Amino acid sequence: MNSYIDLLKVLLPKLLITHFDIVKHETANDVLHLYFEEKKDVPEEFSSSIIISHGFHKEITIQGFPIRDKKVYLHIKRRRWLDKSTKEIAPRDWDLVAQGTRMTVEFAAFLKALNQY
Repeated sequence: MNSYIDLLKVLLPKLLITHFDIVKHETANDVLHLYFEEKKDVPEEFSSSIIISHGFHKEITIQGFPIRDKKVYLHIKRRRWLDKSTKEIAPRDWDLVAQGTRMTVEFAAFLKALNQY
């Protein structure tokens, strides 16, 4: 396995590394922007149907853990899957954003734990 993938597994949510590819990164002042696109692998939950990739949903941007005193923003594009037999978009639910926030679930849990001290 690539060493950069091993490093990313330590820094980023496992879900992102498993199901998304990093397509771009930018650093400006004290902000790091990481851009992800969902891999083109057909999801297991759709294995019983004939599903094809049909573009992307609107990109979402969420805040992740700071890295080396830099704010981190994750820009995520999820694939749109089309069921060829029904001609409907097959919904896939990701638990990427903590409810009521624009942060990753892990980062929100970290901040919540800090607030208790």
